Amino acid sequence: MFWVIGFLVLLVALLIPILAIVLDAPALRHLLDRRFGTADMRELRDLAGKVTRLEDDLDDLGRSVQNLSEETQFLRQLLENPEQRPAPKSITPPKP
Repeated sequence: MFWVIGFLVLLVALLIPILAIVLDAPALRHLLDRRFGTADMRELRDLAGKVTRLEDDLDDLGRSVQNLSEETQFLRQLLENPEQRPAPKSITPPKP
């Protein structure tokens, strides 16, 4: 009778790590994700993050294009109308 109890204790002690390895396997995780739909939610969150980053990059590019346009307009005005440029300021030497 004691050997049956000892055998059951040994069996449970060996099954615990084996069960932990099997349940932690990537294939089982993938199967459970597909079965319960958590993979779709994770993919949607990843996609939403990517869209947010792309929108931020697009805003940055829009501001850069606007700044370049303003700089180009300023340079074009300087090149087309040189007489409208402000006179250069002369630096007076300091008095000793």
